[in-house]
Amino acid sequence: MERREYGNTGMQVSTLGFGGAEIGQNVSKEDVATLLNSALDAGLNIIDTAECYGDSEALIGEVLSHRRDDYYLFTKCGHAAGIEGPNWDAKVLEQTIDRSLKRLKTDYVDVIHLHSCSEEVLRQGAVIEVLQRAKQAGKTRFIGYSGDTKDARYAIETGVFDSLETSLNIADQEAIELTLPEARKRNMGVIAKRPIANAAWTHETLPEKDYSYVYWERLKELDYAFLKDTDVQKAVETALRFTLSTEGVDTAIVGTAKPNRWQQNADLVSKGALPQDVYEEIRANWKKVARPDWTGQI
Repeated sequence: MERREYGNTGMQVSTLGFGGAEIGQNVSKEDVATLLNSALDAGLNIIDTAECYGDSEALIGEVLSHRRDDYYLFTKCGHAAGIEGPNWDAKVLEQTIDRSLKRLKTDYVDVIHLHSCSEEVLRQGAVIEVLQRAKQAGKTRFIGYSGDTKDARYAIETGVFDSLETSLNIADQEAIELTLPEARKRNMGVIAKRPIANAAWTHETLPEKDYSYVYWERLKELDYAFLKDTDVQKAVETALRFTLSTEGVDTAIVGTAKPNRWQQNADLVSKGALPQDVYEEIRANWKKVARPDWTGQI
């Protein structure tokens, strides 16, 4: 698998990373072990999780702690997620960071991202100081921000973060102009989350409360011709390769709970960048159709 330099961190990351949200809900330890070990064996070296992803951190620690040198480990903080106290409280953040390390069965992670933190909270400074102290204490090698819209833009402009994790896909392209150029100026590592738009187009209907509903609605209006292909994998391929063809993106994290899905995604990524004309056609369609309120989705 292709590897890219992750900003100024010195890490060489696989273009496809594993997103740990889906394994946090009712997935067996055996399935997680099969999924993650096969992914590492095939060349993936990024695993991304969070304090609020159910059992995700604990399962990763259970099945992969013996291979800690084989991958870069990212997690997020910000939500109390079972610890007494409000979200974004400095003491709560310190406790969740220590809990994450305990769950992951490691002394350190490679990056801790602030998880979808507002500009207002960032301006107060306390949450940034917590991450800086964690870095000084060796609990994380680097610190980052995970989020979107003007909140992400402000986080980048502070100049304190090494890494940006943000939504970018065929249904969510605000970051291409709003934040990626600024992140590149500062030589930050960049992770694209939700890189296949949650495959929202594959559903005939979705309830408004569904996580993918906003993308489902947007894609109806964008009406990309390639999404009409009866071969769903071909459409997924185009969507994923679009994200990874965007200048400034180092890796894209894809979540799955299906042990055989990893290799399918790896095969799609191995085809490399989209032809430039195909990429530009998708961008042009977005610029023509997208409304001002089509902002980045957390």
